[in-house]
Amino acid sequence: MNKRELLIQNCFHSWITKEADVFQDSFADEAVYIESWGPAYRNKEHIVSWFKDWTKENTVLEWNVISFIHSGNMCVCEWFFKCECGGVIDGFNGVSIVSFDGAEKITLLKEFQSKTPNVYPYG
Repeated sequence: MNKRELLIQNCFHSWITKEADVFQDSFADEAVYIESWGPAYRNKEHIVSWFKDWTKENTVLEWNVISFIHSGNMCVCEWFFKCECGGVIDGFNGVSIVSFDGAEKITLLKEFQSKTPNVYPYG
């Protein structure tokens, strides 16, 4: 596992452990984080505030990375995410596009989701 993969794994795992310091250390000051359902956060201060607010009331149960693809300063990772929000457990497959700066900090993390279970309309 390379340095970027480890950083992403640690960042995702910090949602499970609710460790804000690990999460905060992963992002550049001017980073942007775009959630899979639309909300966007424009700097590390806002990203960390959102992390702390979200993890007070909700719990990530799983965030498992399945694969990585690397290209230049970007990494794409496929993952499975499962959480409990407001007493409801839900999970989905996803992909993140992650860009890094020269210090190997995340400058952009943009999520996309695919609902589960998948449906096969043609059998």
